[in-house]
Amino acid sequence: MSQKYSLSVSSQFERLAEIADFVADAACACGLNEDQVCDAQMAVDEACTNVIEHAYRGKPDGTIHIVCERRGKEFLVTIQDFGARFDPNKVQPPKTGDPLSKRRIGGLGLFFMRKLMDRVEFDFSSGPGNRLTMAKKIKR
Repeated sequence: MSQKYSLSVSSQFERLAEIADFVADAACACGLNEDQVCDAQMAVDEACTNVIEHAYRGKPDGTIHIVCERRGKEFLVTIQDFGARFDPNKVQPPKTGDPLSKRRIGGLGLFFMRKLMDRVEFDFSSGPGNRLTMAKKIKR
């Protein structure tokens, strides 16, 4: 049986706390342990921050749709926006081995999403904007 939770918010940084609470509640209800809940929250926060900054270019009138669900032994989070398209293949991997003084600021969102979640997939076939699905295996 699938459990599904949905939230739609405007593209404002002030909404990130609400998103984090929503993800935590959905993740707990779907059976994630405390560490997994934190991982999911952080990954979604990075993704939504990127949507606000890049897809909507800081404009507060965009919409972010988030759906969390349990499917089998996975917790899935799907984030849909209708902003500028994003090509994850153009993102250079961060040079995490370089000293901090030589690293550029930012650019770690996608890196963190991939480290925190078991699967990160982008889909651009479903209309305008960006659709991101991230999965976390449920371990108890």
